[in-house]
Order: sequence, then structure tokens, then C-alpha cells
Amino acid sequence: MFDRLLAHPEVSERLELGSTVGVMALHGGIEKKTDTIASEVAARTGASLYLVHQSERLRWHVPSIHYDPEASEQLASFLDHVEIAVSLHGFGRRHLKRTVLVGGASDGLAADMSRRLQGATRLNVLTGDEIPPGLMGRHPANPVNLPRDGGVQLELSHSCRHAPHVDSLIDAVSGFVRDRQ
Repeated sequence: MFDRLLAHPEVSERLELGSTVGVMALHGGIEKKTDTIASEVAARTGASLYLVHQSERLRWHVPSIHYDPEASEQLASFLDHVEIAVSLHGFGRRHLKRTVLVGGASDGLAADMSRRLQGATRLNVLTGDEIPPGLMGRHPANPVNLPRDGGVQLELSHSCRHAPHVDSLIDAVSGFVRDRQ
């Protein structure tokens, strides 16, 4: 499934190797602004960056657990290089406006990210069992969980990805990344 997505002419990958902390946006173009936010965090911090971007017209959502590094040299290189990953995603639930869901298999990293977001933003931050099923990012095949020291998945509601919240979100995630470099 992932290999077919990458073969589509309206899909592109981007890899920039920097520090051993990496930022990803796997659904750029269809989960609006996630790739822009990831790029800005990487630019501010020197973090490694991996993006998949597709045209809005395509709108093919391949679940993260199907992003197999064996299907992409760039994803494999990213995961071999980084020790910690932050993966940015978008979600939509009417009752969860202005909300960030902080998941991933590393409870320690998720707790640290949650504290940083709560202290630096005016966003609602949910973790653990507060996160709706299917958005926790805990599956072992999810690329955010493959780096040696794990990762944290941020599911961002629509309003989190736009003004006035996006600047404080980028600042908080950048601070998290810098603290681990």
C-alpha cells in the first residue's frame, strides 16, 4: 500500500538528515499544515526531517502502520539515523477543538511533550486513555515507534494547525526537540 502511494506522480518524499532527533509528517497535503509545521520545527532546531506530501486532489490516507521502511529508502535512512522521532498528524473531532492528542509507544516522551505543550500553549492536551481509539499511535509498526529511543505522536486538531495556536505549538515542539539533542 505504501509503495503504491510513493509511486503515484502526485506524491513526493522529502528527507533531510540533521540531528538524531527527527520530525515526521506522513500525511502532508491531506492533513493540512502538518508538513509545514514539521518543516518549521526542523528548520528551527536542526532536527532530521521526513515528509510525505500528496496533492489535495489525491487524498489517499495510508495508515501510519503501513509506512514500511522496506518500501522507502528515505524512510529507512531517516529511521536508521534518528534516535527519537516526533510524528505530526491531523485529526478532526467536533468535540475536540483546540486539542492535541499526545501518543506514541514511549510514555516517558509523551509525558514530557504533554507537560511542555500544557505549559506553553492554550491548547487542550490529552494523553493515554483520554485519546480516542485509533489515534494513540502505539502500534509497533508505526514509524514513530521504530527509532532506538522511541517517539511521540502528535495528533493535531484543525484549529491547532492554524493561527493563533500554531506559533505556540511550533515553539513548544521545537523546545522539546532541542532538549533532546
